[in-house]
Amino acid sequence: MNVKPNIGILNALIRITCGFTILAWSTAKLVKRPWRESYIIAAMMGAMKVGEGIVRFCPVTALFERSQEMMQNQNQPNNDGENKQVEDQMIPYNPT
Repeated sequence: MNVKPNIGILNALIRITCGFTILAWSTAKLVKRPWRESYIIAAMMGAMKVGEGIVRFCPVTALFERSQEMMQNQNQPNNDGENKQVEDQMIPYNPT
């Protein structure tokens, strides 16, 4: 897997700042109540945001960009000049 930066510098700085804030808050709360699992989860999420900011790669952004590329490739015309469409699309149920 090739990891290229997919977020900007300002976005990375905001992620690092928010990540350290969440990490400091959760570890301070974890000292008072070590039996609470929610503070451990918050600490992991804060650490993840710090890591995303340092590496400048967000897996959610990469997943979104990849799905957008797949949708564009699916809607491009094929050799016959017709648009490719999924034949088994679900029709929303309308009871009225």
